[in-house]
Amino acid sequence: MTDADSRPPAVDSSASVDTSRAEDRFLESRGSGEDGSYRRGDTPATSTRPPSRRRVNSSLRSLIEWVAVAVGALAVALLIKAFLFQAFFIPSASMHDTLAVDDRVLVNKLSYVLGEVDRGDIIVFDRPQQAGGPIDDFIKRVVALPGETISFVDGDVFIDGQRLREPYVDGAATNHRRISIDAEGCLNQPAPDTCTVAEGYFFMMGDNRPNSTDSRDFGPIPKDSIVGRAFLKVWPLGDIGFL
Repeated sequence: MTDADSRPPAVDSSASVDTSRAEDRFLESRGSGEDGSYRRGDTPATSTRPPSRRRVNSSLRSLIEWVAVAVGALAVALLIKAFLFQAFFIPSASMHDTLAVDDRVLVNKLSYVLGEVDRGDIIVFDRPQQAGGPIDDFIKRVVALPGETISFVDGDVFIDGQRLREPYVDGAATNHRRISIDAEGCLNQPAPDTCTVAEGYFFMMGDNRPNSTDSRDFGPIPKDSIVGRAFLKVWPLGDIGFL
């Protein structure tokens, strides 16, 4: 073996230099490229640009959506109050013991659009002109229906001569004042403690008979004055229940 055979192969220095330059160019391009990347150890610059148009549009869209939700919820609430259900508070003791002052009840306004008025229903109706006073809505119980003759004997209620059983009336509260009903809703001539209810009218009375302004004072009410049927007591919370 000759000395020439034992020497290591020669390295092309120009190739090494070219490779080093290529690496430098690569790093330079990484440090100043359009993608915003930076070399290790460099600190990225803090952006001072204003929010992009996309962010502004997104915030405006969210605001519009929330306003639409609020307006929609208000519209639904108003529709429910106008056509379906409405809450009323009890302003007087005329329905005691069934309802006390400041109780709250929920009224179904569709009850008599879809069904008939029944004896014993608790109804909210517009204040009759004959009643006067500051209260706009009355709440009483249906006692006599159209075509029936209601009369009173010693505090008891009679319908077409038959004594009416009224478990909702406190026995001590059946004391009855003597009346002579003279109203459009009565077909008969004015007579002591008697009224034959006209078609489309209803005779209403409070459960607290000695302390109630009702049809004994202003006569039967017309059906078109009925707001709806009170079906649920919602306040106080401890007394929630159906009526």
